[in-house]
Amino acid sequence: MSNLKKLEKIIEVDFQNKNLLQQAMVHRSYINEHSDFITGHNERLEFLGDAVLEIVVTEYLYLNFPDKPEGDLTNWRASLVNSKMLYQIAQKLNFDNYLLLSKGESRDKNSKARQYILANSVEAVIGAIYLDQGIKSAQKFIFKNVIVNLDDIIKNKTYLDPKSRFQEVAQEMVGITPSYRVLREEGPDHAKKFTVGLFLNEDLVSSGEGLSKQEAQSDAAEKGLRAKNWL
Repeated sequence: MSNLKKLEKIIEVDFQNKNLLQQAMVHRSYINEHSDFITGHNERLEFLGDAVLEIVVTEYLYLNFPDKPEGDLTNWRASLVNSKMLYQIAQKLNFDNYLLLSKGESRDKNSKARQYILANSVEAVIGAIYLDQGIKSAQKFIFKNVIVNLDDIIKNKTYLDPKSRFQEVAQEMVGITPSYRVLREEGPDHAKKFTVGLFLNEDLVSSGEGLSKQEAQSDAAEKGLRAKNWL
């Protein structure tokens, strides 16, 4: 339980029921190997935390941006609560040091799966705080760790998907609407991999890969933003 005290200090919440915080850090794979563990896995807490996070962020945006249309608020909310943002928050809070995983999952440190596990743990912690201390305490955690990122999201327009961002900046900087062309298709029909080029007129800016054309275009746009230093 000493690890839990360190975690409580990091998230600045003193739990009445320590088992709730412990459960928030337990991945399903760990329970598969330790069926007699004191708590279950964190998926139900994650389900609850996801709902609490959404309502707190939605209420904040609604009350603080009365002149903004629904579309903007929806995009901002999506940027605040998506798995990429939650993963970054989990990293900042060092949740990786407290997660209980199976031996196999523990070895798989840099995979997409681990990123999702960490992102989900943030929602689970929010659910645990809500159950233990109520909405005000959950709100305080969300304000400090999630909503604090809103100014940067708005300033850097990261609420736009990479393709929209590249198109907006390209039109503003060079007056050209970008285009995408499939450069290569590999693999069988059920597992095809696409390589797509991002062009400004006839100039190839970057290429991206994905399991769909849309995914490859998004990857190319993200690389294009970096290549042009337009992030």
